[in-house]
Amino acid sequence: MTTPSSLSASSQDLLPADLSMGTVMLKVGDMKLMLDYYQRALGLVPISESLGGVYLGRKGLPIIHLSPAAGLQIPGRGEAGLFHTAILFENRSDLAATVATAAQYDPRLFAGSADHLVSEAFYFTDPEGNGVELYFDKPRSTWEWHGDQVVMDSLPLPPRGFLQANLTEEAVTFQTESGAGVGHVHLQVGDVPTAHRFYVDTLGFEQTAGWHGQALFVAAGKYHHHMSLIVWNSRGAGPRKDTLGLGEVLIHLPGDDDLLAAADRLKSAGVATEHTGLELRFEDPWRNRIRLAVER
Repeated sequence: MTTPSSLSASSQDLLPADLSMGTVMLKVGDMKLMLDYYQRALGLVPISESLGGVYLGRKGLPIIHLSPAAGLQIPGRGEAGLFHTAILFENRSDLAATVATAAQYDPRLFAGSADHLVSEAFYFTDPEGNGVELYFDKPRSTWEWHGDQVVMDSLPLPPRGFLQANLTEEAVTFQTESGAGVGHVHLQVGDVPTAHRFYVDTLGFEQTAGWHGQALFVAAGKYHHHMSLIVWNSRGAGPRKDTLGLGEVLIHLPGDDDLLAAADRLKSAGVATEHTGLELRFEDPWRNRIRLAVER
């Protein structure tokens, strides 16, 4: 029989290896414009509606929740909040199809591309300034680790060459029927040490990489990263105001015990939480809102 005293430190102090990133909720000023972008540019499909908001995704899996928030302002570039939502595709052809439709929608919203060694990524900005990454993971067997730190880089990835090599008529035709989901989320924060204390020491992610004191990459289960906390634009930022942009990041946990363990860690650290028994809501030191929920 397993008792609390015989549990491993990792099961008590770490988030479970098989967690998954869930829906990212965005507070939206112009619902018509944003719905048009996420459907036509990114090929997401409305799945359900709730209190005026719309969940969009692929194959019944919600990825983005657009929630109307007319009257709020777009946050300043240097404020804490969302840097980007990263949508993960199952293969290069499906990624290429959505890169193509996003580029055709409005070329001015394209923000760059990179080979990160563990993945291939393309970056866009939605009409209200929220970052979007579209990416494909290379096989885990090709990822290089130095101890517990994964090797990542930002190498050139020419978009035209990628599309020529991977775009197929079939992938474009069946774009909305292909699978995709939230792979990771980057948040803007005020400083990396505070982010480490919250996301690693308290919440229970493991650090998988750093970036010259400017970024902290964290994950569970030896993924390259489920979240990144960055200060590239926001060094020194204080708590967020109520603005457009990030509303909430959802993280799915596999079991009730995982949720209880996270709640205990947050409580011990003095973090205020809302715990319904089925899910746990709280804010990081910059008022970025996180929700943990057990998959049912």
